[in-house]
Amino acid sequence: QLQLVESGGGLVQPGGSLRLSCAASGFTLKDYRLSWFRQAPGKEREGVSCISRDGSITAYADSVKGRFTMSRDNARHTVYLQMDSLKAEDTAVYYCAARLTSLVNHCSTDGMDYWGEGTLVTVSS
Repeated sequence: QLQLVESGGGLVQPGGSLRLSCAASGFTLKDYRLSWFRQAPGKEREGVSCISRDGSITAYADSVKGRFTMSRDNARHTVYLQMDSLKAEDTAVYYCAARLTSLVNHCSTDGMDYWGEGTLVTVSS
């Protein structure tokens, strides 16, 4: 059974850091491009970042560029989101998502096939 499980969320003060992890099981992670999304209370879900199958290409929403870093470890079947200089407006449930693709060096948040259940990040003093 294909599954994505996020972890690492929690409460952090403004300016702090968190690292989210997303563990994949039931499929070969290296065949998928991956993305992180988030949904804040009362707002629509938005794409935060994406990474290509081989990890050579990443892209970020303007709101997190320079503060968040997405990476992957295909051998460990895990994708990460390092979040630094966190702001109150980063408070949201964060989801990882995957899409099977034949393109090794393509990155997009469009058309994701599989989703995790999410992990809550709260930035507050």
